Amino acid sequence: MIALNAFAPVTLESLVAQAALLTRVDRKYLLPLDTVADVVSHADPRVRVLDIDGSRDFAYDSVYFDTPDFLAYRLTALRRRRRFKLHTRTYLDTGGSYLELKTKSGRGTTVKERMPYAPIDRARITPSGGAYAADLLAQRGHEPSLVAEMRPSLVSRYRRSTLLLPDGSRATIDTDLRWSDPDGRALSLPGYAIVESKSPGRPNDLDRALWRTGHRPSGISKFGTGTAALHPELPVSKWARTLRGPFSESILTTDPQEQR
Repeated sequence: MIALNAFAPVTLESLVAQAALLTRVDRKYLLPLDTVADVVSHADPRVRVLDIDGSRDFAYDSVYFDTPDFLAYRLTALRRRRRFKLHTRTYLDTGGSYLELKTKSGRGTTVKERMPYAPIDRARITPSGGAYAADLLAQRGHEPSLVAEMRPSLVSRYRRSTLLLPDGSRATIDTDLRWSDPDGRALSLPGYAIVESKSPGRPNDLDRALWRTGHRPSGISKFGTGTAALHPELPVSKWARTLRGPFSESILTTDPQEQR
């Protein structure tokens, strides 16, 4: 159990105003839940937690889009300096939905751009969404016509808590990790959490606390690692250690209902 009630709340409006961080450096860690609970219990008491109507963790649903030959996945798996991910993100508890494009610059900075999206359209690229994504891809040096080839390739579901750190940076803790693909294959990773720090550049207090206890960023990607675990025929070198480690404990099923 990760105890967050000891920290003061922060509203969504205040969080966005203080730490929108759409251009940022992300550092991701895949950790056992008890490790995360211990680190959080020793965090700076000035940390605040996103609180909406008394809730401090929220259900997320992300539908990722890729080409038939998994180009977006391969760009990430093969460590291409310029790569992209296109997905919808739906906030199941609050009802909001967005189409998001994440790109990596040549310097490793993550840039996230998004537009409001109808939740009913979460599993498809609408004409307006396609035009938006194609324009952004062109601006980032990618072929805009790729959007016409993209279709749903992976669904990622999880519960997220968001921390506002005293230095103005953010961190998220994702639990109840689940993935599925259009063929009904489903994967869950009980007992683990993905912790992600999001800062303008330098490591934040959470990074340093994790490093002091011997934990370093794993480079895990919900899109990349989930796709690799469900499609062993694809190249996986970037996540080979993670797939041999925590993901070897994952639960793989075939459930046609999971994709819905």
